Order: sequence, then structure tokens, then C-alpha cells
Amino acid sequence: MANRLTLICHGATAAMRAGAFPCDEPLEPRALAHTQAWRGRLRRPDRVCAAPALRARETAQALGFEAETDVDLQDWDCGLWAGLTFAEVETAYPGALALWRGEPQAAPHGGESLAALIARMEDWLDRQREGHGHLIACTHAANVRALVAGLLLAPDAFWQIDIAPLSLTDLRTDGRRWTLRTLGQPLDDPPDA
Repeated sequence: MANRLTLICHGATAAMRAGAFPCDEPLEPRALAHTQAWRGRLRRPDRVCAAPALRARETAQALGFEAETDVDLQDWDCGLWAGLTFAEVETAYPGALALWRGEPQAAPHGGESLAALIARMEDWLDRQREGHGHLIACTHAANVRALVAGLLLAPDAFWQIDIAPLSLTDLRTDGRRWTLRTLGQPLDDPPDA
């Protein structure tokens, strides 16, 4: 039987609405209510894991899942930029955003480069191939984008992939390779997970 991996991007937070780099903030009340409305509507997986960030764990809990915390699903480390808006970063570190977006190896914020994020998520995905059944992972948009860009062997595509809060991305494996089945399906659509 082919293994199935459903990635659920956590719900919206105040930092996301403000265009800020994330800190460990909770879901917005409206996002929490929207997520809770989906409780019991997703097929029961064999296993559920969540990134260690509060927003990812709250998403899993609001969906009615008891998730194990997977530290390898931590969000993209944005270092000194955590909590700052894009405008604040540009003011404090002129040119750093352009460097960060244009050079996959760059980490001007002292955190993780895009290349390192993609490599970390590729390693995580490789380890999931060894499991059986259906895994749901509540994680971050950057992680989903990195997984898809790595899977498609197109790291430059990272910046062109849009993963909305509370969306599903579905992958399947036959034990040798992964295939992308669904990308960024909003939870407003009929559930297929």
C-alpha cells in the first residue's frame, strides 16, 4: 500500500496578518474557530505530528488530533528578523531582504538559509518513506513550500509557491519516490484528507 502524507499549514496568526516574520504566537481567534469547525471532518490518519510552534500544535488540537511534536518540522529560522515586519527589516538591514530572496545560500538574518531549509525538509521527507499508512503533519507554509520545491527538483520555485493558512497538501509514495497529489487545497473545499 502506498504511504500518504497530508501536510496541513497552520492557521493564520497576528504576525502573518501584519506581514511580520513569525515568533511563537498563537492562532488568531477567527482562525482557531475556523479550524475547530473542521474537527471530525478529516479522515482519521494512522499518525499525526505537529511542528513544535504553538500555532502548529494549536491547529492539530483544534482539528481534534493528538499530535506528537516533531522538532524536525520547526519553522524556517528567521534569526534576528523574528517578529519584525518586512518594512522594519528593510529599514534596519537595507538590502538584506533582496539578498535573502535572491541567494539560496544567504542567511543575513543569522538564521537558516533557503538551501538549508530545503535540505532539512528533504531529509524529513525521506524519513517518512519508511512509515506505513497515512500521516498528517501540521506545519508551516515555508516547510510545505520547501518540501514541494525539493520534491520537484526546483528550488528556485520556492518563491512562486503559495501555501495559504489552513490548506492541505497531499503527497504519496510507493516507497521509492514521492508524488504530489494536491497542493494547497483550502480547508473551505470539501475534505479529501
